[in-house]
Amino acid sequence: MVRRFSENAGAKVVAKLLATNKAMVRNLAARRRAEAGQRRYDKREWVVQRRERTRHLIELGGLVQKSGLVELTDDDRATLYGAMLELAAQAGSEDGANALVLWKRRGKRAFDSESEAAQDKAFADTPGGED
Repeated sequence: MVRRFSENAGAKVVAKLLATNKAMVRNLAARRRAEAGQRRYDKREWVVQRRERTRHLIELGGLVQKSGLVELTDDDRATLYGAMLELAAQAGSEDGANALVLWKRRGKRAFDSESEAAQDKAFADTPGGED
């Protein structure tokens, strides 16, 4: 016996294939979201250490940006690296301890003044903050 297909059998197959493909795409997206969530909360020691190191490096890069060196050097990494090598050489010299103390004081003053400016701005942004 020969089974006959209806005229729209091909359309039904195509519709089912499209629905299956759409479901597979949704499933893949859900799986990737779940894996990303697992990576975010991975507590294995090497993962935690890598995450801490990455955060530390990002913070150091932020300090380079915050200091204005990126704009001054026109984002020339060779110049930035050379400047940092010069700073390391100064810190390692006979007078290095004095340079470190001076740089630390200067940095603390800059952090403090930025913190005060941020507090003043926050105060001014609150209702009734300006007199």
